[in-house]
Amino acid sequence: MADRVTVIGWDGSPLTAAARSALGAATLVAGAAHHLGLPEVPRTAERIRLGSVALAARRIAAHRGTAVVLADGDPGFFGVVRTLRAPEFGLEVEVVPAVSSVAAAFARAGMPWDDAQVVVAHRRTLRRAVNVCRAHTKVAVLTSPGAGPAELGLLLDGVHRTFVICEELGTDREQVTVVTSDKAADHTWRDPNVVIAIGGPVTAADGGGWIAGRDPGAGPRGWALPAEAYGGGLGEGETDLLRAAQLARLGPRVGDLVWDIGTGCGAFAVEAARCGAAVIAVDRDADACGRTAAGARHFGVQLQIVHGTAPHILENLPEPDVVRVGGGGVAVVSAVADRRPQRIVAHAATRDTAELVGRDLSEHGYDVECALLQSVELDTRAWTEKERSVAFLLSGRLAERSP
Repeated sequence: MADRVTVIGWDGSPLTAAARSALGAATLVAGAAHHLGLPEVPRTAERIRLGSVALAARRIAAHRGTAVVLADGDPGFFGVVRTLRAPEFGLEVEVVPAVSSVAAAFARAGMPWDDAQVVVAHRRTLRRAVNVCRAHTKVAVLTSPGAGPAELGLLLDGVHRTFVICEELGTDREQVTVVTSDKAADHTWRDPNVVIAIGGPVTAADGGGWIAGRDPGAGPRGWALPAEAYGGGLGEGETDLLRAAQLARLGPRVGDLVWDIGTGCGAFAVEAARCGAAVIAVDRDADACGRTAAGARHFGVQLQIVHGTAPHILENLPEPDVVRVGGGGVAVVSAVADRRPQRIVAHAATRDTAELVGRDLSEHGYDVECALLQSVELDTRAWTEKERSVAFLLSGRLAERSP
């Protein structure tokens, strides 16, 4: 095992005395080509071009001497430190940090970033990174080849965002460009780059926030809020108890894309967005779309609202993770199941309809559950019945899939 392993962050600034000292004593140096070309790297040191960090870690673990790993930005923030410290390598490391590329990007843009979401986009997580950009007003995306500004812009089709694209930060070729997301695919971008995606009302809170990223406590306390919170007039499929059960079955979360088909007044769509998920709300009624937009503004959440009739309008929508079918019956449920979301919920007023929906989900390979939900609202002044609602709640679930 290496006698000593030092990880040095590099942001284009002159190296600190601690970094120069560690490099001067190194017998092995790992890093990208521009790191290995630094004049402080000893000529006699073994050099490893850093591609796979895991492979480099194995070679460092087998090395007898002093090793240094150079990495862009802060190596402890979505960086190499996590891999180097993995138990299978047995490496103890010292870290000389630098300014992270995210901090540098926001500095170039002259913007605060304590209220930003930060995500990593590579080929496996690109879709989830895009969903975070859909759902949140300020997102920093650490990109990779094949999952860069052009791909982000293409997958954000239908959602307007402004991109601040910072290329090769800390180098002589550094460049900062501002484009709209629909124009990002018209350019060729140099790696590495950081994308700041901005959309919706971005305002600084008085005195700043108290937690980095999205405040999970923003908005009114509680979930499945009563009809009064949405101005009243919710439909039969939007009651608070049915909505609570649907949310529990679907479990929308950050990185998910939720379809809410037959959104009605948008209560479910708003609730799913408050969970941090990206939401596309669909309804054939223009007035319903307008009420949904008003609800989103009231609660400060981001929704994409599509006016059209399912199932035809669904053909060009991006792939969902979970879906609520609030209207359209078996035909819509079947069209949704063809797209293979991980979970689907629907409701029915009669047992016959519930059986048809459940059978269709089963034929599509979903594990189906059905529950009869009955709720009775009481007037607590006289403890008499005010309103009763009954619905069959159906849910279909596929086996868990990786992000």
